[in-house]
Amino acid sequence: MDPLSILLDGVRARGAFVLRTVQNPPWSVQVRDRAPLSVVAILRGMPWVVPSTGDAVRLGAGDIAIMRGPDAFTFADNPRTPIQVVIQPGPRRTTSAGTELPEVADMGVRTWVNGVRTCDDGADGSSVLLIGKYRGRGEIATHLLSALPPLLVIPRAAHVESALVSLLAEETVRNEPGQDLVLDRSLDLLLVASLRAWFSRPDAEAPAWYRANGDPVVGTALRLIHGHPGHPWTVAALAGRTGVSRATLARRFTDLIGMPPMAYLAEWRIDLAADLLREPDATIDSVAHQVGYGSAFALSTAFKRARGISPQRYRDRT
Repeated sequence: MDPLSILLDGVRARGAFVLRTVQNPPWSVQVRDRAPLSVVAILRGMPWVVPSTGDAVRLGAGDIAIMRGPDAFTFADNPRTPIQVVIQPGPRRTTSAGTELPEVADMGVRTWVNGVRTCDDGADGSSVLLIGKYRGRGEIATHLLSALPPLLVIPRAAHVESALVSLLAEETVRNEPGQDLVLDRSLDLLLVASLRAWFSRPDAEAPAWYRANGDPVVGTALRLIHGHPGHPWTVAALAGRTGVSRATLARRFTDLIGMPPMAYLAEWRIDLAADLLREPDATIDSVAHQVGYGSAFALSTAFKRARGISPQRYRDRT
């Protein structure tokens, strides 16, 4: 598989938080739940998204916004509208001062309406947002999260099939057997399609490994590294598989990726180990062999050098 497919293959929602919300103006909701990744599809209206750093962005119906945690972000009818509701971990709803808000504004399955709902055709200026949140970092590959900006927006004209948004919207307000699994997989599909569309945009500032995927030499080396991280790769072995000399591969790889092949391989192995360590049945020794280290001790030494913490302590904290 290509590097993007390998990274997106690691997307696995597990009990994701999914909600449909109708917001009547004036409204402003700040999200501080520290979720590693949030996906928001605009079903109606033209709300603003305000990241913790950077400029506010106006959204329209059909747009999809993806926010990388743990930084806070705000959705509002206007960037100048004072924050009325804060979404805390849990999730819990509070005022901006931290006072708990009663759960009295819910209307229907996984639906939250602020205030009184006056009509359903948008003539009242309301916005309808479809929100999906990944709760744990283990649901999203570490290398993928590091490749994303804090906020990315996929315009309606440039992104995924609207059928995926419609599917998630329809399933959000249903309550059938197996519904949690249906919502998890629907959210996964929407995220994968959205990220694939974003990575392909010329203005996406995609990471170097994505841009280099089309290079006949470096792209081949990346696919070998990503697809077989446990293999005892050397520069010579990679060069032999790509049909160039060691010096050519090293120079070309460094020029396009920004680091030598072995440094990239070491980084990829540690990122992959970090993801695998979150699996409840995985041992440090089994993870070590999967990512190319001969023993748990060898992985522990490399992991602590890269992350400043041992694999066991990392596992205990995640």
